[in-house]
Amino acid sequence: MFNDKLQQIREDLDRSDFYLQQVKSGLEFSHKINSSFPDVQLIEHKLHIGCDPVKLAGWINIDESPHPGVTDLHLDITQGLPYHDNSCSLIHHEHLLEHLSAEAGLNFLKECYRVLKSRGVMRIAMPSLDLIIEKSYLGNWKDQDWLKWPEYQFIQTRAEMLNICFRWWGHQWLYDREELHRRLQEAGFTIIRDVEWGNSDIPELRNLETRKDSLLICEVKKIIN
Repeated sequence: MFNDKLQQIREDLDRSDFYLQQVKSGLEFSHKINSSFPDVQLIEHKLHIGCDPVKLAGWINIDESPHPGVTDLHLDITQGLPYHDNSCSLIHHEHLLEHLSAEAGLNFLKECYRVLKSRGVMRIAMPSLDLIIEKSYLGNWKDQDWLKWPEYQFIQTRAEMLNICFRWWGHQWLYDREELHRRLQEAGFTIIRDVEWGNSDIPELRNLETRKDSLLICEVKKIIN
């Protein structure tokens, strides 16, 4: 099994000279591949985690499932991030954290903190439990983008909608703003800023959202005293 995974990773590396250089400089090879590659001077990585079919140019696009021509690295993030401490300048993930349990999600955020360099920034985008609860309370629960999709026209009641939000698509832990900030603080982040869809003071983090229901978005900065 290990040899099969090794062969797949080597095939991935062969597809891109750029990615090969990224891997040589940043991966902890003992995690995914053997130590036959020489270690070289670290560069600053930009990680797009849980990329699905969305490829960001100039980023390392990571997903557990293979997406030909898109995914640079196939990785189970619950096993950790195979990068050196303080080796990443930017991290972005959208509709990812809610698919992990609370414990796994916190461990993942701690890994993101570990690999970010000082003053590195992570951008998180996800569904907003605040909005779902607010719309349910006000009685306009149908006013959500995803409920306009043809495949969800069968939903008839607020309770049905709420149960689907919590149970479908592999969702394990939904976040409101308070809960997300709490978990980020537990992971070590002290600078947490809520931002709007597509907006950022950092040019590379602008217009990254692809889902209209990504309505809980924040950017966090790692500061090492």
